[in-house]
Amino acid sequence: MKMIVKTHKTHDGRRVIAVCDSEILGKKFEDKGMQLDLSCSFYKGDEKTDEELLEELKRPGSVNIVGEKSIKFFVERGLIDKNSVIRIKNVPHAQCVLMG
Repeated sequence: MKMIVKTHKTHDGRRVIAVCDSEILGKKFEDKGMQLDLSCSFYKGDEKTDEELLEELKRPGSVNIVGEKSIKFFVERGLIDKNSVIRIKNVPHAQCVLMG
């Protein structure tokens, strides 16, 4: 399974990783005052395999995760709890912090 992954660096050197399912990249979802905008450059990264993503997750940072496949990847590896997932227009979204 491939996901779209983009790593950002903040002005103070912290890493922020955006992960989303390829099928929903470029779309926008709004529901009850919440919004997921996957059309912005924040999520427009490169397709990565499970192994490539796991390598990326070895270093500290925060992660924004969107989409059924991407959420499943993180839940199955114990990186997020399924109860911490919210849904916006039935699209799952979660965040986590990697301590490295």
